[in-house]
Amino acid sequence: MFAPPARRIDKMAFGKPTHYYEDANGKRIPGVTTILNEGLPKPALINWAANATAEAAVNRWDELTDMGPADRLKILKAARYEDRDAAAKRGTEVHALAEKLMLGHEVKVPDELRGHVESYVKFLDEWNPEPVLTEVTVVNYTIGYAGTLDMVMDARGRRVLADIKTTRSGIYGETALQLAAYRYAEVYLLNGQEHDMVDVEETWAIWVRGDGYAVIPLNTSLDVMLDFRRVAATARAAKRLSSYVLPEVEPAHV
Repeated sequence: MFAPPARRIDKMAFGKPTHYYEDANGKRIPGVTTILNEGLPKPALINWAANATAEAAVNRWDELTDMGPADRLKILKAARYEDRDAAAKRGTEVHALAEKLMLGHEVKVPDELRGHVESYVKFLDEWNPEPVLTEVTVVNYTIGYAGTLDMVMDARGRRVLADIKTTRSGIYGETALQLAAYRYAEVYLLNGQEHDMVDVEETWAIWVRGDGYAVIPLNTSLDVMLDFRRVAATARAAKRLSSYVLPEVEPAHV
């Protein structure tokens, strides 16, 4: 017998879709991607932010020249977020279309995503996967995390946990931590009920681009899961940092 299931809460925040997870008592459960964002150093983001700002300055030079200093600063400060949000929007849309295609549904494809969708259709044609689970929430109550996996599928005689990535520069190692967390979840949610997490034999990142795709196996062994738990511990410690600064000490009165 399982306890009443956890659930994923979808909402709008600052005009953008967002979500979080909570257990049956209304207590929030940290999400896998949130844990990775808060507990794993990302030095490459510093260079990315600088490059995105510099590119905006060069590409919008004429526009910026006609602006006052305050407006220029506003544009340049926002440049990296515009780039990030555009990439996130593309990834979300590709994921939504991919789920429908995996289940055999027809889709209407925006022109700007046609290359990505054609690449994913090529993957489906060449690998002929059979869906087992798609876009389901998984939870590990013992460790304390939740997440939403892209798919579990049967492909070429193997049961595979796979995640679609649409990043420009390839697959990062943290994807292995993400899929290890999904792989070693305790339960998944389907139609409001919790079920024991299915066993998988392999984990893949499917790198979908506008000009093709690549299937990239990932190491999600128990050692990698232990690394995820270390990252989760770091994320928890980062949240406690402000509590380490104690109240100011007043001078003694003479």
